[in-house]
Formats: sequence, structure tokens, C-alpha cells
Amino acid sequence: MYINLSGLNVLVTGASRGIGKAIASKLAEAGATIAVHYNKNMREAENLAHVLGNESRAFQADLSQPDDAANLFDRVILEMGSIEILVNNAGVAIPADIDAKESDWINSWNTNIQVNLTSSGILCKKIIEHFLKRNSAGRIINISSRAAFRGDTAEYMAYAASKAGLVALTRTIARAYGKQGIKAFNIAPGFVKTDMAIGIMEKYGTEHASSDIALERMTEPKDIAPLVTFLASGMADHATGSTIDVNAGSYVH
Repeated sequence: MYINLSGLNVLVTGASRGIGKAIASKLAEAGATIAVHYNKNMREAENLAHVLGNESRAFQADLSQPDDAANLFDRVILEMGSIEILVNNAGVAIPADIDAKESDWINSWNTNIQVNLTSSGILCKKIIEHFLKRNSAGRIINISSRAAFRGDTAEYMAYAASKAGLVALTRTIARAYGKQGIKAFNIAPGFVKTDMAIGIMEKYGTEHASSDIALERMTEPKDIAPLVTFLASGMADHATGSTIDVNAGSYVH
């Protein structure tokens, strides 16, 4: 199947490594110009933007800070002129035991919600306004998690809650703005072999991550990127509002 995204600008958050890097690479392979968002990995992001070509560029923002999501969007628009597709991929999974000091538990909760839900929500708001102002169609692809549906271990309560909120946000956008040409999708991975999953696997062991999957190997970023590219193409627009599970059969709903 040939997908041509030439002439389209895509903002991919958390694009300097892991799932985001794989997504950005696949979209650029299809011809898109990528706004490569990063927080701390400047060298990796700038190198990736150079490798991707198509006039792709790197943009820094700390999405744990209240104003950074809106500022990121405005900078991308200023430098690139428009955004046709938003991929909210950036995320954190900060654990907190239930018996932790209350202030520490609240800090963990707030950071998970800020990065995974609030900043994603702000970027969704900004791009919806952008689409409506231009009277143009567009697509939003949010990377949620199976944890939004089946829950998670106790110390990742905030992570699961943030991802469930992202699912509801996506469904609401799809229902509210479909007639204006705005489509929104969720992709819900399980464990993916990335740096973010290392801490969990170190604590619980690789068996914890692989014991309940139906396939022979854990999901990798390369398994998610083609699906994002397909959704970005417009060939699945009538699936707007839907959630697509990519978790090696570990949770099916």
C-alpha cells in the first residue's frame, strides 16, 4: 500500500527516541515534514530531524510545565506555517506507592496528569482552533495505553488515570468536530520495548511484561509506527473516535 504524505506537516511529541522516533521516521518516509518535539535529548532530536529530511525541524518543550505545550504549538506554527496532523506521543510513567509520603504521591500524580493528559489536551485545543481558523480538515492521533482500559499496578495509578482521560478526550473530539473535517484516533499499546519500560521490567522482571502476551515477542516501536502512518493518510477516517489496541493480544476489549 502506497501512502503519500508529501506537503503535510506533522507535530510528533516525544519524537527523539522510542515510539515517537519510529513514528516520525515512518511518517517522513511517506513524505511528511516532521516537527520533532523533544524535552532533553537535543542532539538526538536535531540529528533525527536532519536524517528525516523534508525540511523537518526539532523543537524543545518541557511538557511537565503548564505553559510549554501552548508555546510549543505556537513556535511550530511560526516556523512551519501550519500543522495538518498532531501525534500526541510524549508521556511519562512515574510510579508512587500508596504508602509514599503524601506530598510525593501528589507530585507523581500531578506530573503524570500534566504530561500525559493536560499538555496533550492543550495541544488538541490549539490544533482544533488552527483547523477551524483555516477551515481545513486535520487528524489527531493520541497514543494512549491498555492501562486506560484494564488498569495498571497500584503504583502506576496516576499513569492509568491519565491515559483513560486521553481516551475520553479523543472520543469527544471525534464526536464534536467530525463535521468540520477533524478526525481523532487512539492507539493503545501495552508494554513496548523502550527506555520508559525499562524501570518496570527491572522491578518486575521481563516475565511480567511477556507472560500474558499472545505473540512470540514483545511489541516494539516499529509495530506502532505503520499504524500511525495509515491513520494519518486519511484511509481510515471513518474509524474516527476509535481505539486500536497494539498490545500483542495481552488485552482485548
